[in-house]
Amino acid sequence: MRIGIIREGKVPPDQRVPLTPEQCTQVLERFPYVELMVQPSEVRRITDQEYADRGVELSEDLSDCDVLFGVKEVPVDQLIPDKTYFFFSHTYKLQPYNADLLKACLDKRIRLIDYELLKRPGGRRIIGFGRYAGVVGTYNAFRTFGGQHGTYDLPRAIDCEDRSEMESHLSKVNLAPDTKIALTGRGRVGNGAREILETMRIREVHPIDFLREDFGEPVFTHLDLEDYNRRKSDSGFDFKEFCDDPLGYESTFMAFARSTDLFIAGHFWAEGSPFLFTRQDVRDEDWRISVVADISCDIDGPVASTIEPSTIADPMYGYDPIGESRVPFGTKGSIGVMAVDNLPCELPRDASADFGATLLEHVIPLVAEGDAQGILERASETTLQGELNAPFAYLSEYAGLTGQ
Repeated sequence: MRIGIIREGKVPPDQRVPLTPEQCTQVLERFPYVELMVQPSEVRRITDQEYADRGVELSEDLSDCDVLFGVKEVPVDQLIPDKTYFFFSHTYKLQPYNADLLKACLDKRIRLIDYELLKRPGGRRIIGFGRYAGVVGTYNAFRTFGGQHGTYDLPRAIDCEDRSEMESHLSKVNLAPDTKIALTGRGRVGNGAREILETMRIREVHPIDFLREDFGEPVFTHLDLEDYNRRKSDSGFDFKEFCDDPLGYESTFMAFARSTDLFIAGHFWAEGSPFLFTRQDVRDEDWRISVVADISCDIDGPVASTIEPSTIADPMYGYDPIGESRVPFGTKGSIGVMAVDNLPCELPRDASADFGATLLEHVIPLVAEGDAQGILERASETTLQGELNAPFAYLSEYAGLTGQ
């Protein structure tokens, strides 16, 4: 079996890789019947020479490979027919901007396996960049907070060599002793965010104490779903019921909005769940939050101040609660917003190493040794016969197959 690592062709360029040089050598050691080659790239933060130094073969031509791994969407004109591809395709939710990509995979008889769809039989996702979205997003949260209040200045994460250098700048953070930080999310994103808060040695307090007490030092609270959602009928909470049918629930997040200075949103939000706060809520006279770092970045969704994504080049903007509009960052009366939607790209080395470790442990063996549980099959949107896989028949019209 031949495995290839493609260079990223999407514009703007992505500096990440699915496997680092060290991980490539581990693949070759663990699976001696596998050949692996890497397509040269001037874009990656990890250089071609670093792969060569590890004895990894570099090849412009990957047409002899059976399976090809990338990170982001592959440009249509770069797709090689009759191959199995792994990448984040952003097609299974009918994203309009990638319909042509799915159609091209069908036309070229490509088996497209989307990383987002790789799940255990119980439904838990296997792989993703969520941890480093949380790590970088929380660093950016403090960078935004310093800029909003003019108290300190941090460099961009993407300008740092690695996570170690980025974290070294956190010593510049200067918070008032009454600063309160609220974090949502208990998955990869939320736990990645916690890593930064713990690195900064900010004290964690219980949500109830967070609302009732002053501490004389910066503190954070890590909120679970039941902390900011309640059943409308009796104010109770049942996790399974909430997940199955959240329509009977309402948000209680405003209690925290009146006690929080910096809100870090790392939660997963499902369609139909209550919004955490609305645009009307932001105009509440007791609203306290001055900065929202929305790592989850659901546009016009549960976090009302996130009206559009921001970018690595321009990561911060202001939200005007009165005009309900974007205004320049730092505008008087506005809330500072950080809503970068590709945060792991800012630490490409560390994010790649973290992603690759999971790929090596949980995905490569399925490719090389067999997929007894059908994990790859369930994540395959298309087949090598140029057809949609049965679970993805709903993509037929989206892929332009209606009537064929």
